[in-house]
Formats: sequence, C-alpha cells, structure tokens
Amino acid sequence: MHLLEDPSGLSPRALAFLDRSAHRQERTGPHVPTELLRVRDRRGRPVPAPLELVIRREGFAQRYGGLRYTVRESHPGAGGERRVSTLEWHHEPGSYAWADPVRGWFFDWWGPRAAHPVRYLVHTDGRVGAESTAGDGVFQELEASMVHRIESHALVDELSAWDRWPGGAAALATARHLDGDGNGLSEVAEASGPGRSWRTSETVAVTEFAPVSPQHPRGRCAWIWYRGEEGRRRVTAAAALAAAGHR
Repeated sequence: MHLLEDPSGLSPRALAFLDRSAHRQERTGPHVPTELLRVRDRRGRPVPAPLELVIRREGFAQRYGGLRYTVRESHPGAGGERRVSTLEWHHEPGSYAWADPVRGWFFDWWGPRAAHPVRYLVHTDGRVGAESTAGDGVFQELEASMVHRIESHALVDELSAWDRWPGGAAALATARHLDGDGNGLSEVAEASGPGRSWRTSETVAVTEFAPVSPQHPRGRCAWIWYRGEEGRRRVTAAAALAAAGHR
C-alpha cells in the first residue's frame, strides 16, 4: 500500500510534514517491471534481475512511487540573516540497477528535482544511499532506510524556522562540544542510523553525516541549528571551545 494511504511507522513530526507538503502524482512515463530488466552482475555480465532486486524495486514503486514533497531548509545568509530554500523530491524508480561489489544489489531513483551530481540509490538490504562521486559504482549509505530519510527530511523542514550555524569541518568539533555542555542533546532515534545521526534539544539541533565522496573511508561533517538567544549562546560557546582546541 502507498505511503500516503498507510503512513504507519512514521513519527508525528513526519506525519505533519507529509500532510503539509506531500502529494502523489502518476508517472508521466511507463514503469519498466524489474523482472524485465537485464542487469550487470559483479563480473559485468548482463543477467536477468535476481528475485531480491525484483522484490525491493517493485516494493519501492508500490510504496513510494509518485510521492512528491518539498523540503524547506534554512541557511546562514549574508550578515547572519537566515534564508530559506526549497527543494522538491520525487520518489520514482529509475531505469538502472547494479550488483553491489560487496553484497546484494541496488537501483536508482529520481531524488531531488534540481541539477545534482549525485545518483540516488536504494540497496536490496533497505539502505538508502548514493553512488560514489568517483563513478566507481560503489554504494555509499546516507540513511538506514526510506523511513529514516523521510524522518530526516521532516526534521530539516521543521528546522527551517531556526537559524543555522555555518558548516564546514569546524562544525563537527562544535557539535561534539555541544554534547558536553551539560544541557543535553537527545537522540532522534527514528531519523538516526550509521550514515546520519540526529540530536536535538529545545534550542539546538545537530545532524552528523558522511557526505557522498570519492574518498574511502568518507569523512564526517555536521550541520547545527539554533533558536533564540539561549541557542545562539550555546553554539557560540561550543564553537569557541572547538576553535581553542579543547577536547
């Protein structure tokens, strides 16, 4: 059953996000059934799509096919003023599938409707990721599942009303000092996994993740949001400790 008909398993935040932003749209082109695809195995030979790939790709088409939603995202603007961008995401299987050099298979899906250098993927083990920017066919995990990705998008959208701290390598050290400032950040379990973690409080929110990269292993970075004077004070203090080299 389609997600918008049966959104069970999602948090109240994600349900509110979908209610505000999501709709379902029929495909403009035909869906090629997975069982008709010829895919490349680990030796590069064209073979019929294996059963595990058929089940996962057709399940994705049934559960998410046609899902559209727009994610709002805040950014630090010139002069420290918050600006908000929007990005529309389309959930539809693409036309390619590959054997993972490690295990299983993965297929592509449409993703954001914008010029983007990343090819988004779903693995037969349920993980959501992207192809390495090295173009080497390596699957790089971004979220543990499609549910985790939707929960992450719901958080980013909700936090568009908050200010965002400048990113970069220093943001990761700042995020670690926020964990130790005595005020506590709580894990958002429904949106967190090995590829991306989320921690929030009443005034600060942090996500740590490994962006798509040609490097192996990938480095990690962080985004930080805050609201109000208390949130700004906490992040400013953590950033000062990080800049001073405190552990």
